[in-house]
Amino acid sequence: MEKSGPQIGGKIRRLRRQKHISQADLATALGISASYLNLLEHNRRNITVPLLFKLAGHFGIEPGELVESDEGQLVGDLMELFGDDIFADTDLTNHEIRDLAFSNPSAGRAILRLFDKFQEVQSNSGGTNKPDGTDQAPVTGYHMATEAISDFIQENANHFPALEVSAERVRHDIDHASDSFELGLKTYLANVFGLECKMTSLPSGIAQQLDEDTNKLHISDILGPESALFSMAHRAALLTATQQIDNIVDQSNLPEGDAPMLARNVLASYFAASLVMPYTPFLAACREYRYDVERLSRRFGASFEQVCHRMTTLQRTGEQGIPLHLVRTDIAGNISKRFSLSGIHIPRHSGACPRWNIYSAFLQPEKINIQISQMPDNETYFCIAKSIAKGGYRHNAPRRHLSIGLGCHISHAKEMIYSEGVDLKNLSQVVPIGVGCRICPRLECGQRAHPPADHRFQIDSATKPENLYAKMR
Repeated sequence: MEKSGPQIGGKIRRLRRQKHISQADLATALGISASYLNLLEHNRRNITVPLLFKLAGHFGIEPGELVESDEGQLVGDLMELFGDDIFADTDLTNHEIRDLAFSNPSAGRAILRLFDKFQEVQSNSGGTNKPDGTDQAPVTGYHMATEAISDFIQENANHFPALEVSAERVRHDIDHASDSFELGLKTYLANVFGLECKMTSLPSGIAQQLDEDTNKLHISDILGPESALFSMAHRAALLTATQQIDNIVDQSNLPEGDAPMLARNVLASYFAASLVMPYTPFLAACREYRYDVERLSRRFGASFEQVCHRMTTLQRTGEQGIPLHLVRTDIAGNISKRFSLSGIHIPRHSGACPRWNIYSAFLQPEKINIQISQMPDNETYFCIAKSIAKGGYRHNAPRRHLSIGLGCHISHAKEMIYSEGVDLKNLSQVVPIGVGCRICPRLECGQRAHPPADHRFQIDSATKPENLYAKMR
């Protein structure tokens, strides 16, 4: 029986090279010819299930880790990049871009970083000229460090074992201090670090403030209980896991500048989530409750967003959760969080497809919106989305309206409680979506905001379409 699906030849080749094994030696160990292994590494043959297990055993990983493609997001990012106007005259095809991502992912990521730097220079300079000499509008609100952090998380599959181990050790001490996690955490911080946690009034926009003179941690008294607890856990991370965090950052390929500082903050939040929602009990609860986010929120005293984010980190070898994707956007379409293990493509530099339920969720605040989404490559995903509001705890205080999207490949949909009552095989329920208008091939879409990058207008003066960019030839 052959295993079809994600192209894993590039992953086999990278694992072989990392262990300094020749093709001939690996082929001998697997009981196949070197020429057949060469075809596998170039995705010219499908892999059989027995051979898949042999490869996984040889490299010391789970078979699922070998099959799951870690280049899906890279493909989407590269397609979005080459959909930019500056590449309008190139003849690159989607197939060639896919080949680049799977056969030379390091080169693909280098191209992304180069383009990120270009975007950053454009933003800082207020725009410049295109290669054809015409003016190019400035890129607004772009910061290379934020994209570097997204890539850093994606490259690590949003899983950091050293932080998990450290958080489990601290959680063990906390649970011995009290049956209440909140009380136990306060007791732990007081006993180990002499730190007193106190709810108090802080300036607008400040969640916590450390007074080093009195060794008191002031937590804003307008935070919700989940945010206040997470804030204390974040401080615990900075006090107990600094060495582990620094080691991870030092071993990364993050660019100099703001990225390492931002990474440390992100990793401290990762530790905090691991402390509030310990790996093994949380995974067990996910399976028991079938990834019911709201029930898990109540069980662990965490917010909807915190639970969704924690779900994406469940990638421990031999103890994995569903490979999920997560995206967070504001009401203007600005994506502030993106991560994908499901294989779905999430835009890097632009807003996502308006057909995606992460946007329609704004029309039904606080209600979970369910959608079966299909990308242009015909891969189908099961997606949920919920809009939330942050802030506004004072009179006339502004509120932030965000939408949180979570989902998996359709093959895992039945593992989620939200699939109950949904006919997953009913094609009429499938919603065609894309990554972004400039690289989306769906010419019939009436919600296009831009024409495809490789198409040109052919306007019939006798007919006026509802959408000028739809049904182009």
